[in-house]
Amino acid sequence: MASSAEHDLAFAEADNNKEKAFGILRLQDEKANLAGDNKASGSGSTVRTGGDGRWQVPIFALARKASETFSGSIHVLPKVSDHRTSLPEEWTPKALRDPMAMERANLLNMAKLSIKGLIESALSFGRTLDSDYPPLQQFFVVMEHCLKHGLRVKKSFLGFNKSLWGPLELVEKLCPEAAEISASVRDLPGLKTPLGRARAWLRLALMQKRLADYLRLLITRKDLLSDFYESSAVLLEEEGAVIVGLLVGLNVIDANLCVKGEDLDSQVGVIDFSMYLKNDIDDYRSEERNSQIASILDQKNYVEELNRQLNSTVNGLQGRVDNLEKSNTKLIEELAIAKNNIIKLQEENQQLRSENSLILLKAKQHLELTQGDVTVERDTYKQSRQGLDEMYNEAQRQLKEECQLRQDVENELVVQVSMKQEMELAMKLLEKDIHEKQTSDDGMQQKNDMIHRLEEKTNQISATMKQLEQRLQEAERHRLSAEEGARRFKADFANKADSMQRQIQQRERQLQQLETDLKIEKEWRQTLQNDLERERDSVSQLSAQALQIGGLKQEFHRLHDENVQLKSICEDQEQALEELGSKLSESKLKIEDIKDANKALQGGQVWLKDKDASHCKLCEKEFSISRRKHHCRNCGEIFCNSCSDNELPLPASPKPVRVCDTCHALLLQRCSSNPT
Repeated sequence: MASSAEHDLAFAEADNNKEKAFGILRLQDEKANLAGDNKASGSGSTVRTGGDGRWQVPIFALARKASETFSGSIHVLPKVSDHRTSLPEEWTPKALRDPMAMERANLLNMAKLSIKGLIESALSFGRTLDSDYPPLQQFFVVMEHCLKHGLRVKKSFLGFNKSLWGPLELVEKLCPEAAEISASVRDLPGLKTPLGRARAWLRLALMQKRLADYLRLLITRKDLLSDFYESSAVLLEEEGAVIVGLLVGLNVIDANLCVKGEDLDSQVGVIDFSMYLKNDIDDYRSEERNSQIASILDQKNYVEELNRQLNSTVNGLQGRVDNLEKSNTKLIEELAIAKNNIIKLQEENQQLRSENSLILLKAKQHLELTQGDVTVERDTYKQSRQGLDEMYNEAQRQLKEECQLRQDVENELVVQVSMKQEMELAMKLLEKDIHEKQTSDDGMQQKNDMIHRLEEKTNQISATMKQLEQRLQEAERHRLSAEEGARRFKADFANKADSMQRQIQQRERQLQQLETDLKIEKEWRQTLQNDLERERDSVSQLSAQALQIGGLKQEFHRLHDENVQLKSICEDQEQALEELGSKLSESKLKIEDIKDANKALQGGQVWLKDKDASHCKLCEKEFSISRRKHHCRNCGEIFCNSCSDNELPLPASPKPVRVCDTCHALLLQRCSSNPT
């Protein structure tokens, strides 16, 4: 890095040019704002705007605005002879006396200029950058100087050494995601020095879009950085945080850097101030071109974003319509199945109703027949029971009569027995009388008559007793038969009563079973009616969905027509953009011709001296006696004869002059695109 005195000298020499450059930049910003307002108000017929009348700003415009914001905060070191009141806040007298503070301020301003120029150039010519892009190379040089500022000198066997790789290795410990970058840098075969590894690490971090994050983690650990940097280094002061904040704007660009083939160990890190001290006239003339490019890029990005949104909307609607058609097909199939199910359920319901009515009729008839049979059997049972009761009463009465008759017969038998005993007693007395009165015939005759009468009477009594015994036996037989009949009647009556009771219980069970079946039939009928109602509701819902699908189809057709119209409008706008691009390219070529002519008139070409060139700029072959030096009349560089054997007329000279191969191809391209 250059010393503080060299920086002061460089800034003092370029002071006037910087003031002029920043004045022109401020003029460009004001004109760009006015042109943007006029275009925003007058471009409503060609370009669509948002709901509030302003552009829907894409990320390029946002990045450009961020870069302008960065550049607006840049302060240039004024002359010491200027008024002290115009000094920025960081250029206080104390800062002017402190060379480290001046160096930090210079590095901060250079970082702002470098980041601003890199973002603006990347947004103007495309966001993907390669290793040969000059603003990107200058950005890495500025970052290298910022990281080297205040770096402690380490002693080694070979002498003193300032290495950037030491503090950058700390990022791997603070953020595990940076381990991949560090491992990739260590595995690169062409890197031999710590400085080369640090440069490779910066390039990989920029490609990963994590450079700002890694450095932010690094500057937050000042306790670790104090081992590598002085206390007044950029990374340990407020300027380091500002630089890290500026690095966030680089996330809008993409970098495609080939680190493996580059010689990062031997590169010389010198800041080229000529890139930031542009010609005032060139800046002023390129203002309209930049504003046109910005407006065209904004229009193109808006149209592309609108087309992308429309395509996504159409794709979403197409997918939605496909889904709705599939669901509609499924719903139609389900509707047909539901209708078939409803018809089947109605037929089954009708059949079940008829079967239910038949079952009810049969059950009623069977119940009536059963009730009639039960009534008849009950009446028969009552009649038979009444007859049996009468027979039982009659048998009971006869039994009582027989018992009374038997009692009478027994009483009479007792009387007859007592009479027989008396007769026997009388016979004995008569025998005595006979023995006593055998002598008298009359007495004998009377006695004989009396004996005959007694014998007859005895015979009669014996016959009567026999008759009574027979009647007694017959009454006994009648009683036994009556008792046996009563027992049989009781048994038969009990059997018939049991059988009738069983039949009545069986009829009651059948009646309960029929009532249960009837209740089940009623519940089944209610369930079928509920299913039928649900199917009708589902049919109504499917009909409503079918109507909704029809409305969605109409909306899809309307959106499709609108998409076709928007596509046609987009094609017209793209055609208009192509025409504007062709006109813009023609205007660029005219501007380049005017700039070439202006350079030729002003003598502003960089004419390289012979002693400053030892090799050809294109083929890089060394000049010798046989390989002579030749100047290109367009760019002023020195080439060999084979690389500059072309002749073309230039605006500064009417005759054909020698030009190099690069300028020859560029001029031919301009002539072919602008034949007039």
